[in-house]
Amino acid sequence: MKPKIEKTRFGSITLNGIQYSHDILIRPDGQVKKRKKKLSKAIYGTSHTVSLEEAQHIYKQEAPIVIIGAGKFDRVRLSEEAEEYFNSKDCEVRIFPTAKAARAWNETKGPAIGLFHITC
Repeated sequence: MKPKIEKTRFGSITLNGIQYSHDILIRPDGQVKKRKKKLSKAIYGTSHTVSLEEAQHIYKQEAPIVIIGAGKFDRVRLSEEAEEYFNSKDCEVRIFPTAKAARAWNETKGPAIGLFHITC
């Protein structure tokens, strides 16, 4: 079952009554995991650029849509390689500031993957 995002604020996100104080990945089966941003940080020195390796980890369970909460100031972007990877899987990626991405997540019907950056 897809968890509902109840609240976002700088430094936290709340799903189904549970508050997380780190970036999260929501799998299509509803599992909430800590984002493995080190996969991107090791390559780019920042978690604001999603690497190919992180994209492959994100897409471990396939879904037609990936919704990315890019932070309060909309800083997270896909690397060129990550964008090509999602395109090769016919996976639509929607990137919004985190608050707007949370609304998009809650409104999306069917299977989806969510990645939410909770700070900048």
